[in-house]
Amino acid sequence: MKTALEFSEIHAGMLAEAGGKAANLGELTRAGLPVPQGWVLTTDAYHQAAETAGLQEVIAQGGDLAAKARQRLLETTIPAEVAEEVRKAYAGLGESAPVAVRSSATAEDLPFASFAGQQDTFLNVVGPDDVLRAVRKCWASLWTDRAVAYREANGIDHAAVRIAVVVQAMVDAEVAGVMFTANPVTGRRREAVIDASPGLGEAVVSGAVNPDRFVVDVATAEIRERHAGDKKIAIRSLPGGGTERVETDVDGFCLTDAQVRALAELGARVEGHYGAPQDTEWAIDAGGRLWLTQARPITTLYPVPETLPQTPPGTGHDGLRLFFSINVAQGVMGPFTPMGSAGIKLMSAGAARMAGYPPADPHQGAGPVVEAGQRLWVDLTKAARSRVGRAVLPRVLSVAEARTAVLFKALMDDPRLSMTYPSRRPFLRAARRIARAAGAPRRMRWALTRPERALTYTRRVGDELTRRLELPEDVSPQARIDHAERLLGATFPMIFSIMPIVLVGYGMFGLASKLSGVPISDMQDVLRSMPHNPTTEMDMELWRLATRIEPFGDRSVEEVTRLYQAGQLPRVTQEAISGFLATYGHRGVAEIDLGVKRWSDDPSHIIGVLANYLRMDDRLAPDALFARGAAEAQAAVERVAAAAARKGRWRAAIVRRALDRTRRLGGLRELPKYYAVLILAGVRRSMRVVGEHLVAQGVLGTPDDIYFLTFQEARTALQPAKSEDDLRGLVAGRKAAHEREERRRHVPRLLLSDGTEPEALSIAAAEGAITGTPASAGIATGPARVVMDPAGAHLEPGEILVCPSTDPGWTPLFLTAGGLVMEMGGAMSHGAVVAREYGIPAVVGVTRATERVTTGETVTVDGAAGTITQEAAGTITQEAADTITHERA
Repeated sequence: MKTALEFSEIHAGMLAEAGGKAANLGELTRAGLPVPQGWVLTTDAYHQAAETAGLQEVIAQGGDLAAKARQRLLETTIPAEVAEEVRKAYAGLGESAPVAVRSSATAEDLPFASFAGQQDTFLNVVGPDDVLRAVRKCWASLWTDRAVAYREANGIDHAAVRIAVVVQAMVDAEVAGVMFTANPVTGRRREAVIDASPGLGEAVVSGAVNPDRFVVDVATAEIRERHAGDKKIAIRSLPGGGTERVETDVDGFCLTDAQVRALAELGARVEGHYGAPQDTEWAIDAGGRLWLTQARPITTLYPVPETLPQTPPGTGHDGLRLFFSINVAQGVMGPFTPMGSAGIKLMSAGAARMAGYPPADPHQGAGPVVEAGQRLWVDLTKAARSRVGRAVLPRVLSVAEARTAVLFKALMDDPRLSMTYPSRRPFLRAARRIARAAGAPRRMRWALTRPERALTYTRRVGDELTRRLELPEDVSPQARIDHAERLLGATFPMIFSIMPIVLVGYGMFGLASKLSGVPISDMQDVLRSMPHNPTTEMDMELWRLATRIEPFGDRSVEEVTRLYQAGQLPRVTQEAISGFLATYGHRGVAEIDLGVKRWSDDPSHIIGVLANYLRMDDRLAPDALFARGAAEAQAAVERVAAAAARKGRWRAAIVRRALDRTRRLGGLRELPKYYAVLILAGVRRSMRVVGEHLVAQGVLGTPDDIYFLTFQEARTALQPAKSEDDLRGLVAGRKAAHEREERRRHVPRLLLSDGTEPEALSIAAAEGAITGTPASAGIATGPARVVMDPAGAHLEPGEILVCPSTDPGWTPLFLTAGGLVMEMGGAMSHGAVVAREYGIPAVVGVTRATERVTTGETVTVDGAAGTITQEAAGTITQEAADTITHERA
């Protein structure tokens, strides 16, 4: 392998040898794009230097890795043959040619990590000796503290990473800057955002200047926005090498409209070449020629669905579409496994059949269900464009995902989502079909007149689902897959038949408010400690378990888990934990994904909760809190009834009866999901048996690999003709992609088909005024604890839990929480329900709460007003104007 290569010799297949940026520049040169002449020292040259410096030994020793590795490289002489080739290549550019020396790591410009700004660049380098010094500094910059930390955060092996060095002819720029071919703030594709300033682009990239900003619609070349910066500083080249900062006094914009449009057109060509939005740097020289100096993928954009939803004939609509995140709604921020997605799609197909719109292929799910970023989304376009949808959906969302309801209403003013479905008839037909399929009239009548019969019915549903899960041990793998598909397709109609009963409970709550004149926000105590809530029952059973077992002493959770799995805990403790898992072991974090482990698979989470419970004061016991909440709820019922009595004695009687139904039936709200998770866990167990069979056949590496296939792929794998290498390679690729997606920290609630995140368009609250949706009344002040994942998390009594969202895997943390702040959810979301059960103040639907509040700062949560007050300065979200600079740093 040669050390130095002309750009024209580099191709995509040499990425490992040349580094991301180097290969990109080679591709762009061959594509006819205006890239300055130059060459590359491939990673082979770095490898020679690294071997001479003994870097493998440094990496193995650990310790202060960054400083040691940098020192070794800076002290190591560049190999003679490498230095000679650099001198020859430099001479080919001309005597004393000024060049830019740029680093290009093999771990740079990846789809999930841009590494922008992690390694160093040196501008206006003149002379072969200075070029060699800059090359060595670029190599050493692979080991800056920030680069090492970034690799560790992204799970990239230090020993495997290499670096190339790109040497480009310097552009003596009159104007330069950065261009994103998609809007990095809103996510909108085909909307170029350009930052420009006089002189070299380093002023813009480093954030040293407030640049001019332009936003361009790439399709129409319309310049949508112009913002003039002060441009007080310019970085310019010095004769003989190096750069200087000079003060400037530039009036107006530094680019003409024609130049802005030319840049947008260039960006479109680069994006078209790579097939994905790009973050580019550019320069315009004194002669007015436009140069492209680098390009890398934008890694922070959320992917848009690759395929549009299936829609019934005559109801589809071309153009902009609106999607709602199933993951956000369920509090599952991570990606689904392939089989997890397949299971939810089969369930959604059952829901579509209830509405009279069965999908042609149940494996693809209901028509409106799509996939993006390994997460599932529901197309809400028809609802947004219909009179009924605009009236009904915000009301539904307001009690389940309140922040989404606000965003949905705001989108109704977008002319691209204008109303095209004024008729109510299609909605009414679908509603009638669903009501008939769910037996709604009969079950609502039971709920009103014979609530015990309604409760008996809900238990029968659970018994029937449990019966359907049963399979003989000797059933074939093929039959297991068939059974799983049938069961998942039938689950939704069965569990949904409980909802009419639940709706009566909450309908009566609304009726009581109307008859009494007491606002719903002042009646929240009525909803405390409601019976028949499976999550509350689970938590109280876990507490009772803690009172029966022996203390763990000074043993760690890991050690206790190992002893339990080996059957070596004291008999009473061993049997008590096993008994709990026999009933609730099907639950877990992210439990709607059947590919995710359950508590029965890995009991360490439950054992960790038990360890916390064993240290707690009995006054905080869930059963005591539940009893106290029930008493306060009954007092609230009497208070509302008294208010109704002042308007008429008959009103008081009706209110008491209505709130009796609310308390008897409202706790069932969590039961449909509980049953759904029961089925998903049963399918998971059955599919693992299929995985074990495929391992025995040599097709898969481990039984859990089955969850990285769909049901159809698993069925095909049972055929002898299927290649072992095909499936193992497919599974390995999907696992790697899944691990990368797990590192994504932000998932939009709503997403438009052009990539726009509607929440990014909303106006942020003023500094210090953090607001959300009231979820559980009360006021609590305490130190904040930001938690992104409940596994292994510990909350001190009184701390305010700040998290993205919750599912039942989070609820044990609520026991010690003084209050709850949640980014997602509404007054009827899981976190809100459990917070009310435990009587802790809660505010939900708080935009970017985990970014705006920091662990340790004192906050006050007012659950009735829906506000969070920070008493110490927290992390303030940067304004959109700074986003491009931060993306690069």
